[in-house]
Amino acid sequence: MEPEFTPDETVNKLILLFVLDQMEIPLTENSIIDICTSRNDWLNYMECMLILADLIKVGFIYEDNTDDEARYGITNEGRNCLSYFFNRIPQSRREAISTFAKEKRMEFKRSQEYVSDYQKNEDGSYTITLRIKEPSLTSPLLEVKMRAPNRNSAVLTCKKWNEQAPNVFEYLYDTLISK
Repeated sequence: MEPEFTPDETVNKLILLFVLDQMEIPLTENSIIDICTSRNDWLNYMECMLILADLIKVGFIYEDNTDDEARYGITNEGRNCLSYFFNRIPQSRREAISTFAKEKRMEFKRSQEYVSDYQKNEDGSYTITLRIKEPSLTSPLLEVKMRAPNRNSAVLTCKKWNEQAPNVFEYLYDTLISK
């Protein structure tokens, strides 16, 4: 039987490193907070923010500011540290993090890379902006602007974008660029 888990600062730092390692994609600050504090009770908000800053300072997490929103990922040094000390994270917590990452990785990838927004125009219609962001690029990989007749259409289009963005990009690329 595993002893009852009482977290300490070192274990909490290892938890955050393990989350970044298991997610396998750089995450925005909001995504990290969502994963570690809102959806799961692995860290509290203040701890999460302090730990993130500490791990950046010591070089275990990198900060990439090439996009309009910073993204954070684990460095080789962070992975090295984690490989030596990950067994300090209780096995049940490691399993919960691994399961969460496996089930939700694509959801977070999509939410960070497939972005949509809409704005109301003077005539009552809405302008929808659909983007595919690539973290390594300073500008979007794809950006489409279109008009919708009403707010409901704009909202529905934005919801569909999260699931359809890869198909739209593939179609446009194959039709316009390849061959």
